[in-house]
Parts: sequence; structure tokens; C-alpha cells
Amino acid sequence: MVAKEHSLNRFLQERDTTFIIPVYQRNYDWTESQCKQLFYDILAVANDRNRISHFIGSIVYIHEGIYSSAQRRELTIIDGQQRLTTITLLWAALYYTALEIGETRLAEKVKEKYLEDDGDVKLVTTQNNVPVLDFILSGKVNKEEYPEKSNMVKNYHFFKERITEHNIEQVREGIGKLIYVDIALERGKDEPQRIFESLNSTGLDLSQGDLIRNYVLMELSPNAQKEIYKRYWRSIEEMTTNKERNELQLSDFLRHYLTFKNREIPNKRMVYETFKTKYPDRGLDNLENVLKDVKQYAGYYHRLINSETESDKQIRQQIKYINKLEINVSYPFLLEVYHDYCSAVIDKNTFLAVLELVQSFAWRRFIVALPTNALNKIFSTLYRDVDKENYLESLQITLLKKTGTQRFPDDDDVKSELEVRDMYHIKSKNRMYCLERLENHDNKEPVLLEGNKDITVEHIFPQTPNARWRKELSKEDFDKMKEKSNTLANLTLSGNNGSLGNKYFIEKRDKPEKGYADSRLFLNRYLRKKDDWTPKELKARNKILTKRFFEIWPFPEAIVPEEEHEDAVNIFDIDDPTGKYIDYVIWDGKELDIQSHRELLEVVVTSVYDANSSIFFNTDIGDRMRLTTKIADLYRPIQIDENYYVEGGLSAKDIFIRLRYMLKKVGMKDALEVRLYEG
Repeated sequence: MVAKEHSLNRFLQERDTTFIIPVYQRNYDWTESQCKQLFYDILAVANDRNRISHFIGSIVYIHEGIYSSAQRRELTIIDGQQRLTTITLLWAALYYTALEIGETRLAEKVKEKYLEDDGDVKLVTTQNNVPVLDFILSGKVNKEEYPEKSNMVKNYHFFKERITEHNIEQVREGIGKLIYVDIALERGKDEPQRIFESLNSTGLDLSQGDLIRNYVLMELSPNAQKEIYKRYWRSIEEMTTNKERNELQLSDFLRHYLTFKNREIPNKRMVYETFKTKYPDRGLDNLENVLKDVKQYAGYYHRLINSETESDKQIRQQIKYINKLEINVSYPFLLEVYHDYCSAVIDKNTFLAVLELVQSFAWRRFIVALPTNALNKIFSTLYRDVDKENYLESLQITLLKKTGTQRFPDDDDVKSELEVRDMYHIKSKNRMYCLERLENHDNKEPVLLEGNKDITVEHIFPQTPNARWRKELSKEDFDKMKEKSNTLANLTLSGNNGSLGNKYFIEKRDKPEKGYADSRLFLNRYLRKKDDWTPKELKARNKILTKRFFEIWPFPEAIVPEEEHEDAVNIFDIDDPTGKYIDYVIWDGKELDIQSHRELLEVVVTSVYDANSSIFFNTDIGDRMRLTTKIADLYRPIQIDENYYVEGGLSAKDIFIRLRYMLKKVGMKDALEVRLYEG
């Protein structure tokens, strides 16, 4: 590796040289704000006679050797492509400005030195941007707009609008003062990937997906890079793009993929490191095998995040429901189930039943306000309990065995919560999901609610009732209705919310063409013939809706064998571990083979200490654990780093008390589960 300070202009002027942006590089994404800063810096350094240079960062490239009979050099850019592309756009803008003001000699000099070399474009961008740069350099960009949105075209226009006959020499002089650190690598001798990682750690804004793409492609020969990119990676990126948001979700997909491969959820910032550990062999044959698998699952992910691409109407609808509930944590599990469906391991009805089971589980948990972070761990390991011969029931049994904060709420849990749960002040997506499913259940002519501005949520007993409500209801009934005004039983759908407003019930019911009496909606059916809206009617409607709720989101009928009821339980849900043995532990999403309470204490305390040792000194956690450097002060010391120890000579009950205290303090109440058994 050779690193030296260099003039950017001299670098770009090198003859018989092509600068290649490899396929694994991310798309050009500089915006106007970054171009504005660069342009102002160029003018500033040009106007300051005391400044001889302006530093713009580093450019790292691999010398690919001599190619073709013309003896052209190919320099593969692994860092600096955004700056090189932007400077090329700046020179292009200066070139066309020079032509317009009659400076033809200047224009030709710019073209020959910085834009072309013997008729060939000096900068070869990524495949997506090749036609865009050709379009700009052809001169057409001044007469017509590029057919697709492009940052390159936008930034070219930005520079073109600001370079005039009055400042063109300043701009030229300023660019001439730009310097960079030139880092030349030699394939086979240097380690481009390690250098790239080091550069990224100093602040490059690269996603985990970007890093993995580079890891997969960088060490391959240029021809192999193009082939692997064309056959696999381009499709993977296309299939992991959310069409509605026009957002690449490659990093999210790879995190889901690694979760079900490892049965462990990688930290969002550690997806790249996890991928490297999982797939250390970057030989071409091995890479192809890995990417074939990744591409296959990316196809399933494509249908999960772009439900309209699923051809089956019923499956498509269930995926839409799952996305409305934003149960993205179920994706690692659903990717495997999708694979089983597409591989004919399960039929369509089983697949639909699994999709509905996921909704019932998640929605019931939402109704009874169980913590959502528990779902991460549940879905990361759920598939391992699938019995292919008894697919659906095996999943039901696995979920029914969950206890504590991981449990599957039963009908009694849900029924009592629906009587009091505020279903209005929840996420609008969740609110409409609930009402839409209640309305359209077994409805052969479903009502379109998504995106329908004419239908809104209506409070039957208004949020701000008019005077007649107080007159018609007793104070006790009025107060009860006020208290439960946001519960499910008091909510309905209406296309006439504005006209019904805070009117009294009879007025709402009988309003011509707009009242409940004329409504065709199921949710208004009970209201059509009612003469009053009191706690009595509210209770009766709650009973009707609860019954319908259980039909849509049923509690599984599978029976859990008695001997299988015991499962890992959150440590906060265990009363007393005295006299019981540890079977296994789930710590922060990972199952561990821990045999004793003392070992449990050592693993958990050491892990928390390693993650944030300061909290042991800034709070009373250190005192609770009897943290000390003096072994003699402890009965059975446990070493947690080079200098510090904690007390390990405690009863099982005391260990659980201390662990619960520590986990509560550090915000990890749901991170530890233990399966106990009696000896």
C-alpha cells in the first residue's frame, strides 16, 4: 500500500487511465447540500491567495494492471467514488458553460483532460449510473430532462446554474487547489476489505447491507464481480426494496436472514460482523451457494414487504394485515414458513392458518398490553419447534407453552381487557386494522377502508357530548359512558362523522341517509333499532363484538400435554427458585446451557458489566453485588474482570433477587428467562 498527498487535477489528468466504480459500490447519493458546500469551498480557496490547497479527503483504489492492446490502466475505486463523480459533474458543467460563452479552447482542454481520454469516458460509474453520465456528457441534459429522477442530473444542474462567465476562472482555479490522500493498493498483496472496514469505522455512512455487498464482491476479480452482481446481488437488492416507500431494506432483510440461520438476533450494528463470521469462506463456489440461498429467501421477503406481488388473493390479504400490525419481528419465522409453502412442504390452507395464528398471537398480546420486545425472542426460535408432520398444531402448542410476558393471552384475558381498553388513542393503523377486520369478517362484499377518506372512526357516545346527553342520561350513566367512551363497544365506522358529531343518539340513528338506521355496515347493525345508548346497550354491544373478536382472532384449540407445560419463564415471573434446578437459560435472545444458579449469576453479571461497567459504580448495583477487588472479603468470589469480583456464595433465592434488581436498573427486564425443574 502506498499513500501520499496528491493534486486531484493531476490524478484525473492521467493519460491512458480509466477510473472504474465497481458494481459493489452503493449508488451515487450526494445531495444538493453537499454539492453546495463543495462549491463554496472551491470559491473560497480560489479567492484566498494565502491558501495554496484545500483537502477533500482520501481516494482509495486498486491497481488492476494493464488491460488491452492500448495499454490502458484500470483503477478500481473502493473509496472516494462520491467525490470523484461529483467533481466529474462539476467539470461537465464548466465544460458546457465554456461552450456557451464562447470559450471553446477552454472547453476542449477540460474535455480532453478531465472528461475523456482518446474518446473514452474517463470515469466508468456503476451500472445504474452509466446511462445517466452518458446523458449528461452528451449535452442533452440542457435541452431535456432525464426520464428518471437522478441525483447526478440534479447536481449537474446545480453546478451549471452557478457557473457563469464572471466566475468560471475562479471555479477552475479553485478545483486546481483541491488535494486528497492517494492510497494505492495492489490486488493480491494488500487487503482491500480490511482497509475499507477501517475507513468505514472512521465515519463513512455505509449501511450493514453496503458492507456485506463489499465483503462479498470486493475480493473477486473484476469479471467475477460483474457476473456475481448480475446473477445474484442485483436481484437481491431489487427484491429487498420496499416499493411503496421506494426504500432499500437490504440490511433489515439480512438481519432477518441471519436470525433464522443462527437462531439468534444480531444487533442492528453487528449484521455485517455476524455475516462475516457465518460465511468466512469467500471462494467463488462457496459464495455462489450462499447467494443462491440468500436470493431465494429475498424472493419471499419481497412478497412480505410488497404484498401486492403475492399472486394469491387470500395470502396477499393476510400479509397486508400482518404489515398493518407492523409485526416485522415475525419475518425471520415467516421467511421459513414461506419457503415451506413454496416448496410444497405445507399447503395453502396451512400457510393461511399460520399467518392468522401469528396475527392472533400478536393482536391478543397487544390488547392485554404485553411487552412487544418479547416477540423478538419468540419468533427468532419459533420455527425450530415445527413438526413437519403436524405443522400447525406443533406451532400452536409451542406458543401455548409460553408463560409470563411471553404468554398467549386466553379469552378471559382478552374479554376483561376489551371492557376497559382505550382502543381510540392507539396507532391509527392498529385502530383501523381492528375495525376493518371486525367489519369485514365473513363479508362477501368487504368494505374498503384503507385509503378511504369517506369512512372515519365515530364515537357513538361523543367525546364532547351536547347538552341533550346530560338531560337524557342519569349522572351515574353519563359518567360511566364518559369513562368508557374510547372502548371498542363505543366505536364504530361512519361515512358521516362530521354530520353526526356530538348529537344525541336518536338524532344520529335517524339522520336521513347518513344515520345508523340507513347504514349497511355490520358495526352499525346493532345500533339501527336501539332507542337508547346507555351502559346497558354498551355492555350488550361489547358482548357482540367480543364474540366476533374471538371468531377472527381465536385462541388455539391445541392441547398442551401436561408434562410439557413447563417452559422458560421470565425471571420476574418466578416466585421462588429454592429447591429447583436449572434446565436451560435464555439470555438476551440466546439459549445457554447453564447448570447452576451460581453459573447463572456469573454469566449475567459479567455480560452486563462488559456492556456497561460504569453502571456498577454510578448506581448501587455494585453494592448489591458486593463488587470489590478484595477476594478475602467474599465467601465464594466470582471474577468478572481482571480486578473485580462479586459475591457468589448466595442462595438461589438471593441470586434471583439480585439479578432482578440489576436487570430492572439497566432496563433489561425481559432479557432473562429460566427453565426450572424439581429434582
